[in-house]
Amino acid sequence: MRPLIGITIHPTIDPDRANLDRLVADIVEGVERAGGLPLLVPLGLSESTLRDLSSRLAGLLLSGGGDIEPERYHAPARDTRLGGLCAERDRTELLLTGWALAEQQPLFGICRGAQLLNVALGGTLYQDISEHPGAIRHTFSDEDFANRPHAVRVAEESRLARILKQPLLDVNSLHHQAIRDVAPALQAVAHAPDGLVEAVELPDAPFALAVQWHPECLLALPEHQALFDAFVAAADKRISRS
Repeated sequence: MRPLIGITIHPTIDPDRANLDRLVADIVEGVERAGGLPLLVPLGLSESTLRDLSSRLAGLLLSGGGDIEPERYHAPARDTRLGGLCAERDRTELLLTGWALAEQQPLFGICRGAQLLNVALGGTLYQDISEHPGAIRHTFSDEDFANRPHAVRVAEESRLARILKQPLLDVNSLHHQAIRDVAPALQAVAHAPDGLVEAVELPDAPFALAVQWHPECLLALPEHQALFDAFVAAADKRISRS
């Protein structure tokens, strides 16, 4: 039986919906190629329905999208570039993430997903990357999504390093926010040249990993498809044990 992978999605009224629809389609392809059975999780479900759905998932994938409400990480909204805010998406993803972590359900986050995981565990965000001293450009969303403008350095001995099998990786960059204070339970396991966190993982979990770039746009490159392969393999292992 193929592992059922829940994929969170953006609201239909998101101002960047066309691009986000494309990214979700690429995520579905990555999950399917890895042997998973993709399921898009709609917004607006009651907590009890979400809980029932969560219990049937073998793994949870937090996709990219708009910004997280600053109140979720106890900060005032102080940047005019905040966009794509959706309280319902925040609610849905925080509930699903909490249950996934509590039940050691494999979890993989992409872009916003990395930020959401960090916030869920008590970390904070840069509301815009310009707040980070010495920040390089990270927003290339109006260009080729497969363009890889900078490299990330991967921490040795991390789960991410074992998956990628290389210490330096060229990545795409489609974000204007980033992790600021890493949540106490998480480890930062990849950094951009300017020091921004590009990946985090939960060392004590069977599989809880999130990256700031968009590997779903780079599936033709084995090292990026490998992230989906490892995630789905962890989900498959979980259902094999049950």
